[in-house]
Amino acid sequence: MASHPRFDAWPSALLDMMAGHRVTAVIYVAACLGIPDELVAGPRTSADLARRTGAHEPSLRRLLRALVTLGVCTESQQHAFELTALGRYLPGSARQSLKPWVLLEGGFLRHSWGSLIDSIRTGKTEPELAGRDVEKGFEHLAELGNAPPFNEAMVALTRFVAPAVAGAYDFTGIGKLIDVGGGHGELLSVILTAYPSLRGAIFDLPLCGEGARRHLTEAGVGERCEFLAGNFFESVPSGADALILKSVIHDWDDERSVKILANCRRALGPPGKLLLVERIMPDASELSAEHRANVLSDLNMLRGLGGSERTEHEFRELLTKSGFMMTRVVAAGPMKVIEATVRTPEGTSRSTCAMVSR
Repeated sequence: MASHPRFDAWPSALLDMMAGHRVTAVIYVAACLGIPDELVAGPRTSADLARRTGAHEPSLRRLLRALVTLGVCTESQQHAFELTALGRYLPGSARQSLKPWVLLEGGFLRHSWGSLIDSIRTGKTEPELAGRDVEKGFEHLAELGNAPPFNEAMVALTRFVAPAVAGAYDFTGIGKLIDVGGGHGELLSVILTAYPSLRGAIFDLPLCGEGARRHLTEAGVGERCEFLAGNFFESVPSGADALILKSVIHDWDDERSVKILANCRRALGPPGKLLLVERIMPDASELSAEHRANVLSDLNMLRGLGGSERTEHEFRELLTKSGFMMTRVVAAGPMKVIEATVRTPEGTSRSTCAMVSR
């Protein structure tokens, strides 16, 4: 008689990991159909949801069962489905909605990751493999019609990060802050709200202008903030006491990052400050949710525009090459605020702040 392995000896954790793409697809399809949006008002049956979304009811019921197992919905004895606390982040009307990110991750990014092996084998990004100019990656998004969903997804993620940045770093003493590559201005709008005497500007490609102005007005900071159009590979506006860049440097390789940072240096004079809001990679990866998030983001950068998540030492080297001196690293939730000041001709910073990591 053949011997069969006990069920608890199966590598279930590994199998669950391998099925991760199915989980992404389930949540993505639910968001595309608007299922979470239909459940905002309360529980609904699969038949009711099918009528409202135009879906095939028996098939939709199977999708809803999957959402129950993922903790996004619950099902009552009357077979009505209701959003859980986790699921309430999915409707587009939620105050901290992640629907835009779900649509980006489940659509554009999931498709891109299907060819990750090509980047691992060659070291080339998706644009490079397709023969496109990497530095025009965001313009290419616009050409494909993906710029609006990308910017909406960035706003949705930044909405979770911005309060931590505004709360962790002291912006007192800064008169004007320019957010370089600031997109629609979610980060800067939160900082300006927390610091009523501060003035600001969003600097990004022209395609971000309309969305940024609308977002800043809706946030109630439009009178204290302007939008400046340009390309940070060419120049960065002067006139600010500090520049802030969130999740910008991780997009690019070292050569392009130094180009951006050197332009920031030319825009700032002593005692100007540079603030980078980024993940910091550990020197050695461990089995933890934080480390997993960092390395998966790192692979996303490899596939995307050729950037990477960097260690503190690697950030220090980039900053030194660009004419800055790192002065401290401030924890802000899952991100870090890396503060740097302009180096003087003698090679020292005018800041008297010692290096502090916390």
